[in-house]
Amino acid sequence: MQPEEIRRVAAALGAAVVATRPLAGGFSHETCLLTLTGGQVVVRLGGPDPAVEAAVMDAARGHVPVPRVLHVLPAEAGDGAARPAMVLEYVAGTPLSQVLQEAGRDGVWELGAEVGRLDAATRRAWSELCTAHAPALGRVDQHSRLVHADVDPKNILVVTRTGGGWRVDAVLDWEFSYSGCPYGDAANMIRFAADYPAAFTAGFRAAFAACRPADLPPPGEWAYLGRVLDMFALSDLVTRPGEHPVADQAAGEIRRWVADGVPDAR
Repeated sequence: MQPEEIRRVAAALGAAVVATRPLAGGFSHETCLLTLTGGQVVVRLGGPDPAVEAAVMDAARGHVPVPRVLHVLPAEAGDGAARPAMVLEYVAGTPLSQVLQEAGRDGVWELGAEVGRLDAATRRAWSELCTAHAPALGRVDQHSRLVHADVDPKNILVVTRTGGGWRVDAVLDWEFSYSGCPYGDAANMIRFAADYPAAFTAGFRAAFAACRPADLPPPGEWAYLGRVLDMFALSDLVTRPGEHPVADQAAGEIRRWVADGVPDAR
């Protein structure tokens, strides 16, 4: 964070900032933990319009745990230029991604250094695969639900309950959300399932199938249709410029789908 950005947050909150620390997670924003004289807050900097994300988070709060938005600060131009910012309440918890790493992994899929940009033959094969499966999305054209569009372990905080169970404490980072078919969120979560403990993925799939809203047909095809929706997200991710860890993961997943077919297809 720049000094002017820290000053703006302090002025909005009416409290002095005594320390700042960058937080992991997220590739489109800078996220920082600010320690104030009276507590802590999280600040997300960047993006085109944090007010839109703040409104989506407010709408989502009735359905999933979401941090409260304390302030939205527009960008400031001039000599003391400051990026747009969203000030959030600090939610204590552990990123699900960290929990999965520490839980032990069996048969982890490692991309390795060989994963790079896609060759021409793979691009053609991927385009043909997308073209072949895209018509299936006609079956979910009428779905109109809040879709997070970036549901993965780095955007979920969890805490341990008394008795050893788990509870989702906060769902973070809503800047990509839209109205559409929620099967895409399920596919997003299991996109890189080879990196997670197999039991986690099995539990997630079983619970999503059991809790899927009854008015979202067809019930037996949610996993496949979610994968087809995810094909277009993967196509976008792999175009990230330069060296990008998520782009590398997406490239590896695309190669696997080209070789083995769309997962969950019947």
